[in-house]
Amino acid sequence: MTEQARALFGPHPFAAEMSEDQIARLLPEYLAMSQAFPYLQAGSQRDLIFDAMNHNRDIARDIELTSVVGNFICWDETGGYGQILQGGKAALPDILVTENFHANLLRKDASQLLGRAIQPYYSATTKRYLLSLYAGLSSKDPLVRCAYMVAFELHAADMIQSLWTTLVKTFKARPDDLEYFRSHVGGEDPAEKYHGEMTSRLIGELIPADRNDRFLDEFDRAYRLSLQWCRDLLRIVSRKGDHHSEIEHHGRCHCGSVKFYVKAPRELSAVRCNCSICQMSGFLHLLVPGNKLGIECGEEFLTAYQFNKNIARHTFCRVCGIKPFYRPRSNPTGFSVNIRCLDKRTIERITVSEFDGEHWDQAFRSMQQDLQPCVEDRPWSELEWRA
Repeated sequence: MTEQARALFGPHPFAAEMSEDQIARLLPEYLAMSQAFPYLQAGSQRDLIFDAMNHNRDIARDIELTSVVGNFICWDETGGYGQILQGGKAALPDILVTENFHANLLRKDASQLLGRAIQPYYSATTKRYLLSLYAGLSSKDPLVRCAYMVAFELHAADMIQSLWTTLVKTFKARPDDLEYFRSHVGGEDPAEKYHGEMTSRLIGELIPADRNDRFLDEFDRAYRLSLQWCRDLLRIVSRKGDHHSEIEHHGRCHCGSVKFYVKAPRELSAVRCNCSICQMSGFLHLLVPGNKLGIECGEEFLTAYQFNKNIARHTFCRVCGIKPFYRPRSNPTGFSVNIRCLDKRTIERITVSEFDGEHWDQAFRSMQQDLQPCVEDRPWSELEWRA
């Protein structure tokens, strides 16, 4: 099936030439997937056992089969199998050395290549992919469940090999120095070979001959899901080289009940206003059209406050009182986002302009003509906030 997939889909997207900057932007997203996968694979059994409990029935053999394979994959991804291979049963206590989790081996490789530590980045693109993957892995239909397990593992082997080759070429690194990649697809006895063989054996156990066509359709859908995520990441990191192109910045209120994203460039143009409410709250404005902001969760925690002309709708989290965004008087169909509520990691520079909100009407007319940037045109990390 691996050869069929390669013949059908062609070279993996990660085999394409990438710059160091593009790889630096891709690796946090890849790390997010690597970190999340064993938890999603393990969690996929939750709905299956609850379904059996709720209907008071025995666990079906198809659930036993996909669970035992899934459990082994989780055991391997979190370093347990490797520890036992190296040290036998005496090494069991060493499973607490979480540095051996495969995602943490990837962190180590990335740090070696980039010269700095990285953190997982769950963009909207990666979260959508992982949620769709989980839906397949936890499907009550054993055919679908099997298709997603097989497709993920076969795609993973090609993906890891392709990215390994690209990293070595781009950074002129020694292949064997990248432990995450070597352990998965390198050497004489790589782990992914067994993952692929193990999941592929499920086909013979679970898929009757008369359902082969439907299985192949589901396999194709599942394989394309992972492949499309890689293609989407490649497009995103290619666009990010242009500071004027839009990316997703993620933000939250203080308590985290409200989470959102806003599409804007990596270099932001902000407005600091001296009106009564902005001075008291320290709000730093990023003005965006209405279709550039999306609420990821917590809309039910938002409450509105209006005053004076009753045009602006100031929305606050009713748990912590923070105003992460609102509908401004200057553009009631759009949003003003509080830059202070955004994740700093996706912001490269902020240019701040002053707005005389104490004399709103006159200042708004002037702003429409020309907003002169103040001297605070510095990287995010150097910007000193004033209320």
